[in-house]
Amino acid sequence: MENVASSGSISVVIVAADSGDDLSACVEAVLACGDALEILISDNASTDGSVAAVAARFAGDARVHVLHNDANLGFGTGCNRAAATARGDLLLFLNPDCQVERDTLVRLRECLANDPAIGLLGVRIVGSDGKAEPASRRRDPLLRRALMTLSGLAHLEQRWPALAGTHLPADVDAAEPETVEAVSGALMLLPRAVFERLGGFDERYFLHCEDLDLCRRVRDAGLRAACANRITVVHRKGTSGRRRPFFVARHKHRGMWRWFTKFDPVARNPLLRGIVWCGLWAHYIVLAPRYAWSLLRAR
Repeated sequence: MENVASSGSISVVIVAADSGDDLSACVEAVLACGDALEILISDNASTDGSVAAVAARFAGDARVHVLHNDANLGFGTGCNRAAATARGDLLLFLNPDCQVERDTLVRLRECLANDPAIGLLGVRIVGSDGKAEPASRRRDPLLRRALMTLSGLAHLEQRWPALAGTHLPADVDAAEPETVEAVSGALMLLPRAVFERLGGFDERYFLHCEDLDLCRRVRDAGLRAACANRITVVHRKGTSGRRRPFFVARHKHRGMWRWFTKFDPVARNPLLRGIVWCGLWAHYIVLAPRYAWSLLRAR
């Protein structure tokens, strides 16, 4: 399979689900780039007025389109619905709580144009505090790696590579863009032809891990997943997750289970499969007090 980015016109897909003021700020920042063919907002039945506010604010801009879904379809399905109507050669999937710079889109487009082997491109994602998010560049979350990370043994990776975890250590000598196993779903750029050939996002994920799944399938198709470490985007961690911590956490654990059963070879072992299932949901229960506290703070 070849990357067929051609002229590189970009359709920006933003899935909204009670995204608050972040959505309007995100759309404004993308429009300021002056490099997007269109912005497609896939509205997962928002009730906070944020989508209506954006539709009214940008009603005179023909580049902004709102697609109303009848229910919350989840992230992957929401992306697929919007991507099916896209006209650009490239698809940029962007979280509404991300803030791009004026040159972000053109720099991303140049990265793909310069390397036809890249099938999916991410960037260095940082939080509001400026700290880099480990999800920007990471390894597949195989059970062995996840255990190394959770146990803390992954810190000994440089001495004993067998203890490698899911996080990639910084590599100052890495090529730019850097080949990785997975990038953050907060921002992902793909040629539309690649996305369509892969069948888009796996809609059996509702929220979380569909980005890992797509990166894996890009690699399985013989293309590179890569991170443009010199392009930085701020991820503010939006309002939707704070308002519904139990909802988000439940679907995150469901996504982790689906990825494990779909891609991890050890899932073929019935005993290990059962242990992982119990471990995942025990983890959810243990963290329930934290989710409850988060909900109280949001209110």
